[in-house]
Amino acid sequence: MKNVSGAAYAASKYNEYTVREETTLLEFIIKMTSVSRNRAKDILSGHGITVDRRNTTRYDEPLRPGQIVRISKHKRSNQLLNRYVKIVYEDKDLVVIEKSEGILSMPATAKQYSAKQVLDEYFAKRHFKCTAHTVHRLDRETSGLMMYAKNREIAQILEDNWHDIVFDRRYVAVVSGKLEKEGGTIESWLKDNKAYITYSSPEDPGGGKFAITHYHTLKTTDRFSLVELKLETGRKNQIRVHMQDIGHPVLGDQKYGNGFDPIGRLCLHAYRLNFYHPRTGEVMDFETPFPKEFMKLFANTPKPATEETSPDETSEAE
Repeated sequence: MKNVSGAAYAASKYNEYTVREETTLLEFIIKMTSVSRNRAKDILSGHGITVDRRNTTRYDEPLRPGQIVRISKHKRSNQLLNRYVKIVYEDKDLVVIEKSEGILSMPATAKQYSAKQVLDEYFAKRHFKCTAHTVHRLDRETSGLMMYAKNREIAQILEDNWHDIVFDRRYVAVVSGKLEKEGGTIESWLKDNKAYITYSSPEDPGGGKFAITHYHTLKTTDRFSLVELKLETGRKNQIRVHMQDIGHPVLGDQKYGNGFDPIGRLCLHAYRLNFYHPRTGEVMDFETPFPKEFMKLFANTPKPATEETSPDETSEAE
């Protein structure tokens, strides 16, 4: 076998860059590689960066002219590969995932398969001494972005300051029928009955929780509508019950729907998650495309004339 020089070996493993002006590490990576901010953070959190041969994961590490930054050419071999869970972002304190429909956020019993179990097994495989702490949930049938804490400290911070930390969380849904209004707000009291079915009431039935949902119509046909939803409160089954309230239930909803299921799944997806990092205060922005199956229902359908977004209110979990 041929001997490979240190320089040749480094060239095969890393892209090497010389710093020309004062900046921060995250901005330097974005400028040199043209990757997205979230992808740059992922490379950093995956220990794929060295500064003067010293490994670092600090986004805000100051750089000065003459320093050498190496960026790994290779993806981590221990990335999570799971049909239900995709890791969007990870650092020492938290992990953001995109959950598919068909898996629980956390198990009600030990035998139930859940996104939390997938993450715990992933952490164990990587020999990380941490577990996934659930700080909010999505229904089994709902897909989209979720965040888990990786330690009790961060979980407690998120639990105590959710409304201050999570500043923009939105869903997209396909609902039954043509929504004539461009947007609106639904308000009611929600409470579970003895059969654990959530029902809605204009007044507090006693022990109910007040819920507010803002909606904005994006596309319509004669049969259904594509709607963006933003929760001012985060109650159990809030979106599903509120859309039922106005006569436009979410497609594929076996519990609160009308039986119309054109694509074989609940048409509800958490597509945006924006928050301040609970440790650093840094703005963290995550967004996924609308599910392709949703959009196929609106092929060749024009958007409404006005494209304003729904009111900017804080939200919790659906």
